[in-house]
Amino acid sequence: MASKLLRAVILGPPGSGKGTVCQRIAQNFGLQHLSSGHFLRENIKANTEVGDMAKQYIEKGLLVPDHVITRLMMSELENRRSQPWLLDGFPRTLGQAEALDKICDLDLVIILNIPFETLKDRLSRRWIHPPSGRVYNLDFNPPHVHGIDDITGEPLVQQEDDKPEAVAARLRQYKDVAKPVIELYKSRGVLHQFSGTETNKIWPYVYTLFSNRITPIQSKEAY
Repeated sequence: MASKLLRAVILGPPGSGKGTVCQRIAQNFGLQHLSSGHFLRENIKANTEVGDMAKQYIEKGLLVPDHVITRLMMSELENRRSQPWLLDGFPRTLGQAEALDKICDLDLVIILNIPFETLKDRLSRRWIHPPSGRVYNLDFNPPHVHGIDDITGEPLVQQEDDKPEAVAARLRQYKDVAKPVIELYKSRGVLHQFSGTETNKIWPYVYTLFSNRITPIQSKEAY
């Protein structure tokens, strides 16, 4: 069934559960999970040219601009020309989607539609281990010890933009930027939308969608 390389993208607002869904897809179908946030952290840590450029924006509290993220992701994807993958966090804007078009055709684009109230609650319960990017949620994925990373024992932080007052502005901004990207993929017939308040309830539908395109490497749905 998987005679061609499957190329997929997952879209969704902050707190929509993209990371969890990506991990499950990677586990079940053997796709590489490529996270733009992970690549950014790696490049900043390694002091690469593109990492240093990104760091200048992040330190000022600004969004990393399209041309920097695109350059970073294009070089990562160039190295993976012969591999099936799943993109998470890219493309976020129409400019990024157009850059991606130049190097490949997407087979599937998934968008997670989660109600605003659910996102607000999830984000306000979210704590992060900044060096690794590990994310905890006090409701469904709490750390073993409150405020402490499970693996390193280092303190967790709540990001400024996860605080309730900042969440509404972030979600509005996401909506404005994501709209043309969603319309683009919808017009191509590759967009699949999944709505709900719980990742575990959305997951079986995502699993079925992928099963129709690529043979699972696990015999049953992993939760």
